[in-house]
Amino acid sequence: MLVEAARESRAEPAVKTPESEWDHVVKRLREEVGDVAYRSWLAPITVHRIEGGEAVIAAPARLYRDWVATNYADRILELWRTENRQITRVSVVVAPVRASQPAVADRPAEPGPQIRLAPVEAAAIGETGEDRPRPSGLDPRFTFENFVVGKPNELAHAAARHVAEACSNPLRKVPFNPLFLYGGDGLGKTHLMHAIAWHVFKNACDRKVIYLSAEKFMHRFVRALRFKSTIDFKEEFRSVDLLMIDDVQFISGKESTQEELFHTFNALVDQNRQIVISADKSPCDLEGLEERMRSRLGWGLVADLHPTTYELRLGILQSKAEQANVHIPRKVMELLAHRITSNVRELEGALTRIIANMQLVGREITLESAQEELHDLLRLRERRVTIDEIQRRVAEHYNIRLAEMTSARRARAFARPRQGAMYLAKQLTSRSLPEIGRKFGGRDHTTVMHAVRRIQELKDTDPALAEDVELLRRMLEG
Repeated sequence: MLVEAARESRAEPAVKTPESEWDHVVKRLREEVGDVAYRSWLAPITVHRIEGGEAVIAAPARLYRDWVATNYADRILELWRTENRQITRVSVVVAPVRASQPAVADRPAEPGPQIRLAPVEAAAIGETGEDRPRPSGLDPRFTFENFVVGKPNELAHAAARHVAEACSNPLRKVPFNPLFLYGGDGLGKTHLMHAIAWHVFKNACDRKVIYLSAEKFMHRFVRALRFKSTIDFKEEFRSVDLLMIDDVQFISGKESTQEELFHTFNALVDQNRQIVISADKSPCDLEGLEERMRSRLGWGLVADLHPTTYELRLGILQSKAEQANVHIPRKVMELLAHRITSNVRELEGALTRIIANMQLVGREITLESAQEELHDLLRLRERRVTIDEIQRRVAEHYNIRLAEMTSARRARAFARPRQGAMYLAKQLTSRSLPEIGRKFGGRDHTTVMHAVRRIQELKDTDPALAEDVELLRRMLEG
């Protein structure tokens, strides 16, 4: 009898409150991210309320809200659902902490877990008078208004705006199909795709839009095969007004997924429905794709995003500082724009570290404090110059295709920049001559030796070439 009573006592569930659920969630999250990240970003977050299957958590400032929503919201939702299966959405808002205990509504939860980002100024969902559900998976910061336009991205930006406006007007025919955006990591492809989706959402809420990565498209297709629900899968993806697939290079070599995307592509084009695709390379340079798939991707407009210039990076930093409502000294911005050139994400991450150091520690932002805070990142950028970066910078400087760095073409317009890149690779990296030769289309080490000697000779007799080489060296080192 005593054993049975003890079992019944243990089986009786404890009454859970929003606070207790959040305590369990944040405890597990702290174990995953570590004490430093927890104290920096998660400790100030509190539970605001649970209502209708939606858990609303409150951040004390916009900086916290954006960071938590972008980096932790998906994981918070997963952990919270282990505590309460009724939770289907997590919203992050900027709001003061309420003294009263949050209420748990009796309204049944909506099906399907999703992340929803609430308005920054809203104290709670619904208090702004806007009841429309926002799209899941879209970053609210990635809009056309927040995209900084410069020469490296002006074509891609103009094309994306054109597509967004056409998709928002059912009477307009899609301008080009598909719109294919390509460029290196962190140059703005995803930002433009989110911006298109947000524009359509705000101006044509009846339009059906799907945005997802190629990897998720593949996982959903495999899941449909596994559970014998391919008909539902096809109906979902072939009935949209706008389909956007990010990082399509990830389905290279995945024949079944390519087959399904190929037929989905044809079905949407036949219905005059818009498709937007992004990748890290142009369609003709994507490896592992079937020829017919590569041909379809190049049907419409192919727009590339070039590496950022100093002026564009400076403009991006100014825009981000304005959005965060923080004054950053001009010299600090110039330091970041000069020294962090790899991609915009790294640039924004550096700015976030500086702002966080000011807001959390109360330290004034100066050139010295910024250099001290980012010493690891700046030192890394100083000592690491790669051959890929050299090839990219040289090709951009001479306005030739990157592929010419490894091609067999011997015309002076291509051979001289290629020799200059080999010379810089020898001067700025620790790679051996055979390694450098392999990076330049499998050339022999004697070819590299000849290129180095030739550029050294020309520097003494050709002031223009000497100036180009010195400028490129400074750009790569700084």
